[in-house]
Amino acid sequence: MGISFTGRSCDTEFRKDCSEFFTMSGLADAGPIGVFDSGYGGLTILRQIKSRLPQYDYLYLGDNARAPYGTRSFDIVYKFTLQAVEYLFSQGCKLVILACNTASAKALRTIQQHDLQRIDPTRRVLGVIRPTVEKIGSVTHTCNIGILGTPGTIQSKSYDLEIAKMYDGKIRTYGQECPMWVPLVECMESDGDGADYFVQKYINELMCQCNTIDSVILGCTHYPLLLNKIEKYIPAGVTVVEQGAIVAESLADYLARHPEMDIRCSKSGVVSYMTTENVDKFKGMASMFLGEDINVSHVEF
Repeated sequence: MGISFTGRSCDTEFRKDCSEFFTMSGLADAGPIGVFDSGYGGLTILRQIKSRLPQYDYLYLGDNARAPYGTRSFDIVYKFTLQAVEYLFSQGCKLVILACNTASAKALRTIQQHDLQRIDPTRRVLGVIRPTVEKIGSVTHTCNIGILGTPGTIQSKSYDLEIAKMYDGKIRTYGQECPMWVPLVECMESDGDGADYFVQKYINELMCQCNTIDSVILGCTHYPLLLNKIEKYIPAGVTVVEQGAIVAESLADYLARHPEMDIRCSKSGVVSYMTTENVDKFKGMASMFLGEDINVSHVEF
């Protein structure tokens, strides 16, 4: 039951009233939802978000010229991510999704707690780690979960800390760095024989940490393109948790709970793509991630 507010339910009717108020008050300066990644992996998140929420407009920005972020320091990842967020804001985005685990791990909290107050406290930046952590509690039975990610994500311990906080230390985490997985994907070798060696190697190293791991988070948005190989070598009975659908559902829930933000997200079903790298290279890689041809613009910031 919704909380009573002047005698009315705070659910459906109140949200409707909120939407009407924000429209009338001039805050409905609608723009696309920004989706940012250091490279191409965030396209796997965007694909799921588009499928779940096709009515919205999206602006995808890949900082491919400076990728990968996974091996960079906290300070550099924060600096680069903040530049990207500010650029997306300048393009009219009121809500930005960091569709990158490294950026979510190393930059999101600082941007949320400090930079938004300076830039515009009415705008929002969300990440991919918390929605995944919220889901994992309903997946694991042994309370032992593995995390496969870039060195930056694993070393940040962002998943470990978020899981420990959310589940009061009842779920144990085991992280495994997979430094070769992103290069395999971006060199279009995810289906090659060489990928088998590195996929099996890192999965074996993870499972050697704890033989009762029953759930594994793919903590990098590139990793769904290695899913066939991962499922080939993951032990029977271990659930592989992908982020795309989880993040998409979390975003849908967020917009439903925040009509003041939903009304500021334009809804024409238009998707635009930008890259800091070579446009033709991005188009070629994006076709592999999205399964479709796209138009791309080059940007610098």
